[in-house]
Amino acid sequence: MRSRTTLAGLAIAAASFLFGSTFVVIKDAVATFPPISFVTWRFLLGGLVLMLIGAPRGMRVWRDGAVAGSLLFVGYSLQTAGLVTTGASNSALITGLFIIFTPLLAALLYRRSPSLGIAAAALLAFAGVVFLTYRPETALVRGDLLTVGAALAFAGHIIALDRLASRHSLLPFTAVQLLVTGLLAFPLAAITEGVPLPGRRELPAILITALGVSIGGYLLQLWAQTIISPSRTAILLALEPAFAVATAAVVLDERLTTAGWVGAGLIMAAILLVIRFGAAEVAGRDG
Repeated sequence: MRSRTTLAGLAIAAASFLFGSTFVVIKDAVATFPPISFVTWRFLLGGLVLMLIGAPRGMRVWRDGAVAGSLLFVGYSLQTAGLVTTGASNSALITGLFIIFTPLLAALLYRRSPSLGIAAAALLAFAGVVFLTYRPETALVRGDLLTVGAALAFAGHIIALDRLASRHSLLPFTAVQLLVTGLLAFPLAAITEGVPLPGRRELPAILITALGVSIGGYLLQLWAQTIISPSRTAILLALEPAFAVATAAVVLDERLTTAGWVGAGLIMAAILLVIRFGAAEVAGRDG
């Protein structure tokens, strides 16, 4: 069990890298391409490709996939729209609020308190995200507020996966989620943006995020969440903003400040707490 738990943790870390590395990519794309249209093409492409590989069968997978996909639609629509008016680092920081929202939502839904170790790790991880991406000159803008809503939706998605993912094969369940996200985004994009076709500048970003991130990242996360709990998943996903800032450093030549290094240390401390307290939580989680 411990070896499977370790592999699941590594899978979440890999998913965090895929998710975090795309902030700069998407920020660049939505500078010239409407955000909800970007979400539409990204998730329709990812969903259709997975449909060809593992077609879903039965109403149950469509029902459960629609629930999870609806939360993804809300999260990615708000996050991508937010990136139009906020920076990649700010988006990564505020998205990191799901680290706090997940155990709080889980406690509310399951009518129980998170363990002391997980609660402490959540607070450490969030503090790390704040230090890592804090910019004193950056004011709260509309994009920041949209991203708060995205973080809440992503927390809901993590909790939904905890209940639903183990019921289905990975490929069909992921395919339904991605397709539902794209199908829900399409009418909204049609009304507000006209759903333009991606051009040469946007197409690589859509291909990267659809095939590498939406398919690769969510397959890793889905598999891992059949083994580890939503609270532990949320804290391991705290690596996402760290990878986002690292990608910005490579692509945009940004460098960590002293506060950034403090943040990186706090996130590592949170991960060590998860490793320490995770086995007990896995043993005590609901099926």
